[in-house]
Amino acid sequence: MRKHSYVILTVCLSLFTINSTIAQTPDVFRLEYMLMPENSGDVETSRIKLVLNVPIAVRDKKDFLVLGAEYNRYNFEVPDDLFPDSGDLSKFHVLDVNLAYMYKLTESWRLIGVVTPRWSTNFVQELQNEDFNMNYTVGAYKNVKDVDKPYMLVLGISYNGTSPIDIPLPFVYFEKRFHPNWAYTLGAPKSGMKYFTKKGHFFQTEIFLDGYYVNIQNDILLPGNNLSTDVSSTALLLTIGYQYKITKDMSVYFIGGRSIYQNSALRNEERDDIFTLNDASGLYFRTGIRIGI
Repeated sequence: MRKHSYVILTVCLSLFTINSTIAQTPDVFRLEYMLMPENSGDVETSRIKLVLNVPIAVRDKKDFLVLGAEYNRYNFEVPDDLFPDSGDLSKFHVLDVNLAYMYKLTESWRLIGVVTPRWSTNFVQELQNEDFNMNYTVGAYKNVKDVDKPYMLVLGISYNGTSPIDIPLPFVYFEKRFHPNWAYTLGAPKSGMKYFTKKGHFFQTEIFLDGYYVNIQNDILLPGNNLSTDVSSTALLLTIGYQYKITKDMSVYFIGGRSIYQNSALRNEERDDIFTLNDASGLYFRTGIRIGI
């Protein structure tokens, strides 16, 4: 890849952070399980995600301070004989602490800044300096609700401490309810269509990017005397999903689909792709429960 694909992943992961903070119904709590079964590359990936956010009203309830955290644990199963110490890649841990401030500029526009300390590691040893990096996001969003066709627009720039391009990168996201039962989204990390019913049922189809970038604590020596210091994954996914509202704020959901593009790779200190772990397409499933506000 390869840096072009990795830059796209960097922007998309940053937008996941800001979009989950400013969404129309942000997650106060979410517990989720994801599975990508063994594909033709003999690789299986699963993930457990836990999200907690606490919005605190300030300045006469005009602004919000959002304190949050997101934890992801990946189980990554590759053949034992792929290379020495392949077992060190069996589990990855990614912990984000999100500190966000939302400032009310006008009735429609909000400004937001997010600071995200991140620890990402395979945790075979104690924490190291290389496990830690900082991400920063600054943006603005317009949320128009009391009209026949409500919409939300997000614009901003994001800086990721692990990006191979050491400059802030722009992003844009647009969502519009163009019919009482239909909405569409355009942008990164996802685009798609949504269908709503009056009884709490919600259907959607999406195309989106997902992935991770994790430090390898003890490094891995590969054939050709190549030393891998990090592991990354990028997947372009096409899915169909269903969500049901148990209460006004609590929902359960199930999403299934397939990866259109997949690349999991070991990287060296310069973040170059030096060993491909998985580049085969496969099935994708995700289910969970969420509580919004």
